[in-house]
Amino acid sequence: MTEFVEIWSYLAETPLLWLAATLLAYLAGDTLAARLGRAPLANPVLVAVVILAVLLWLTGTSYETYFDGAQFVHFLLGPATVALAVPLWVHRRAARRALLPVLAGLVAGSVVAVLSALAIGHAMGLSPALLATLAPKSTTAPVALGIAQTLGGSPTLAAVLVIVTGIIGAIIVTPLMNAMRIRDWRARGLAVGVAAHGIGTARALQVHPRAGAFAAIGMALNAVLTALLAPWALGLFG
Repeated sequence: MTEFVEIWSYLAETPLLWLAATLLAYLAGDTLAARLGRAPLANPVLVAVVILAVLLWLTGTSYETYFDGAQFVHFLLGPATVALAVPLWVHRRAARRALLPVLAGLVAGSVVAVLSALAIGHAMGLSPALLATLAPKSTTAPVALGIAQTLGGSPTLAAVLVIVTGIIGAIIVTPLMNAMRIRDWRARGLAVGVAAHGIGTARALQVHPRAGAFAAIGMALNAVLTALLAPWALGLFG
């Protein structure tokens, strides 16, 4: 007990407190998901977000204070994204054989994701800055932040939209694909990777390794394509 108090006293005086809180919240979410058989609604990221939001509210902690510690996790987003190339390399032959369907699905998914978001936002009367923030919501966080900032949007709000999009995609992908009777792991993985970036890809990896590989392909290629599409699409609603 004494050791625990000493550790807590040390963490409370440094930004490491919120880094530890972030890791523990995700560990709690992952443990809960494992005990529930990886049910779609028991998404580790969603559980961690809820835990941290409640904790910040109860302690009256500002986001800036929290991010002083959590920025270390934020820094790892880039390396984690690059690491998804490992399943892609393992399944490279299957990816090569499905090249044309992959490209067709990528273009369709990326165009619909950007244009539908902008069309809905424009219909709701959102400002150009908010539309620029909304456009890259289906790309992985490091890319979305760069796109939003380049187009004149808010990187912070873009990060929130990316997380919300990923969580929703990860939750609905399995029941949706089952309802549509889509059994091909390549198609299931590519769809969630394009629509729900890294969080969706993590879900695909939990379900099936081939789905995870194609989700990584979809996520990576969609990031590149969205960076090219977003400025053009935003101009249509300017």
